[in-house]
Amino acid sequence: MSGANDPLLFERVRESFSRQSFMGLIGAEVIHASHGKVVLDLPFRADLCQQNGFLHGGVVGAIADVAGGYAAYSVFGDGDDVLTVEYKLNLIRPAAGERLRATGEVLRAGRALTVCDLKVHAIREGEEVLCASGQQTLMRMEVGSA
Repeated sequence: MSGANDPLLFERVRESFSRQSFMGLIGAEVIHASHGKVVLDLPFRADLCQQNGFLHGGVVGAIADVAGGYAAYSVFGDGDDVLTVEYKLNLIRPAAGERLRATGEVLRAGRALTVCDLKVHAIREGEEVLCASGQQTLMRMEVGSA
């Protein structure tokens, strides 16, 4: 298991994240990674919006899912990977602002399953407004297994 004081954790998370081509496509980036918590940032882009000009719910769900996935990954060892089993996300307010910030935080890490809290905030004129909240269950996998 990765230690709470792992000095290489942020780089390990960023290296794995860089292989997520969808996250690169939408422009998301890791801005924080610590033991059990990961934060992603996504700048607003008109091409990621739905018909009313809000960031699409699928994009909100994707960054929430990935933030939680990397929060779980952050408590696993180097030989482990993670796969989402399920997540539930409530879209509380429209995702409108200059950027979205998704936070995944481990609630309980088990040997096989890990549960994470998910929050997505829209940043509007420097203020963070909660736009989505949820919970996720992930399974630990050995690297290379599926």
